[in-house]
Amino acid sequence: MLVIVTGGIGIMGRALATDLAAGGYEIVLLSRNPQHLSGMPAGVRVVRWDGCSAEGWGVLANGATAIVNLAGESLAAGRWSAANKQRIIESRVNAGKAVVEAATGAAIKPEVVIQASGVGYYGPHGDEEVTERDGPGNDFPARVTLQWEPSTEPVRALGVRHAIIRTGPVLTLAGGALPRLLLPFKLFVGGPLGSGRQWFPWIHMADQVAAIRYLIETPAADGPFNLCAPNPLRNATFAEQIGRAMKRPSWLPVPSFALRLLFGEMATVLLEGQRAVPHRLSELGFKFRFPDAGSALRNLLAP
Repeated sequence: MLVIVTGGIGIMGRALATDLAAGGYEIVLLSRNPQHLSGMPAGVRVVRWDGCSAEGWGVLANGATAIVNLAGESLAAGRWSAANKQRIIESRVNAGKAVVEAATGAAIKPEVVIQASGVGYYGPHGDEEVTERDGPGNDFPARVTLQWEPSTEPVRALGVRHAIIRTGPVLTLAGGALPRLLLPFKLFVGGPLGSGRQWFPWIHMADQVAAIRYLIETPAADGPFNLCAPNPLRNATFAEQIGRAMKRPSWLPVPSFALRLLFGEMATVLLEGQRAVPHRLSELGFKFRFPDAGSALRNLLAP
């Protein structure tokens, strides 16, 4: 059972590889910088790729159980200048084309391609609950996903199952949003971002990894899935939960104008959100280990 993971240098790729390897899978992590990957468990090997073709690794797709396409430059890598926006989109689209190239060349097709995406697909939705039935937004994160998700869609014509994971912010101390959110609380100046009324569709890394594995192993899993906990909450409430878990105050808000000055257009990700829920994942029978933010934060922040 071979699983190929693109973008393996990221925290999600590493966590997924570790879990799958423990479950008896053989894992190939594709990375443009394999020298940055060390300390991986037995059963995980790293293969160099160029991020835009199947050269050097495409043969591995022959008979593979799954290809999990996580590759793409981070939306949080810097201000969204025109050049950065282009790099973000191109990195995702090119990685998807490489996956399609590998699947096309395989005599025995991969069983499934898991395509990464984000709940940013939906754009801001106010207080409305958002499921996979809802259409796309029109801001920059939504426009990214509208090109990212279809980049691997051609594998369907090859008879390969295609599942899309629209992920919310993943809670882990290894990186991503949570360590940045925790810093003000460590300094006793924590609180909500902006008004605090925006919804925060989070997911614990353990559930993120378990959900991806569940989609790999469930033949009925096809199409888009919101990968976020079943109980999203407003940013202000999430700040309160962090304060409670850390035994720190959580009342000092970060003004919206300060975030916009600091991050520019990217501040919209922090100041606007989606009340996204994992409707289709729950329908399939997936059970969350951490369905509420309190239990998730206690697990991550317990001394």
